[in-house]
Amino acid sequence: MRYSRVRLLVALVMGLGLGFSTFAMAQEGASKPGSKESLYRGNRLKPDPTPGGSAPVRDVSGSWAGNLTPERLEIPPLTPLGQKLFAMNKPETEVGTGHSNDPLNTCDPLGIPRNLVFETRGLAFATMPDRIAVLHQYQRIWRYVWMDGKHELPTKFDTKDGVPSRWYGYSVGHWDGDYTLVIDTAGTNDQSWLDKAGHPHSVDARIEERYTRVDHNHIQMVVTVDDPKIYTKSFALSKNEYRWIPDQEAEEQMCVPSEMINYMNLISKPAFGVDKK
Repeated sequence: MRYSRVRLLVALVMGLGLGFSTFAMAQEGASKPGSKESLYRGNRLKPDPTPGGSAPVRDVSGSWAGNLTPERLEIPPLTPLGQKLFAMNKPETEVGTGHSNDPLNTCDPLGIPRNLVFETRGLAFATMPDRIAVLHQYQRIWRYVWMDGKHELPTKFDTKDGVPSRWYGYSVGHWDGDYTLVIDTAGTNDQSWLDKAGHPHSVDARIEERYTRVDHNHIQMVVTVDDPKIYTKSFALSKNEYRWIPDQEAEEQMCVPSEMINYMNLISKPAFGVDKK
């Protein structure tokens, strides 16, 4: 009977298809050798010394696969306001999923930069005449990065004389040399977290992404956060490496609210003794 109950719980989790890493890794374990899914086995990209030729000049277009878990870097001390906000966030790593107030538990948008450090399996760039569209595999989110030199980042957010903050903020970009794309983003909604540990940010945070294409098949990324209201100094949040996807296909990874609600009510909350209401 106990074994049957365990199998039932596993079946429920599998049936909900929430895209959690454990479930996704099981899916990936069944992938065919040489397929794009096999890039993700073991939470790391498979070694690939093949450069695929030299990097094209000022071009990152195409679909890329990243390490499931990017390299996380040290986060500096928080300001008093940052400490207060951080204490209000309850990540599942600290209190369990049933007690967590992680925005992901209700399928809220991850925003920037969290969508760059959360299960970063897929990223794509589409070049347009005046902008680059960045497409995130998780949640199938896209955003514009203006490259025309005419757009400037707003400086005031959620004020009478400013603009509203947005989940993915406002972004402009430029090339640093021939092989590094630099994206600056401001005005990200402060309801989002920087990471699954619950580190906060303000709407005035500035996020910088640097994508260096070292050859045709490899891109290196560094994400930096500058938020004086919350942190005592700017810092590099994460590093990752992306690999060219030969067939240019990407998985569909969605956080579906109805499925998340079912998971929380049927499994997570009862497991932690939390009332459904």
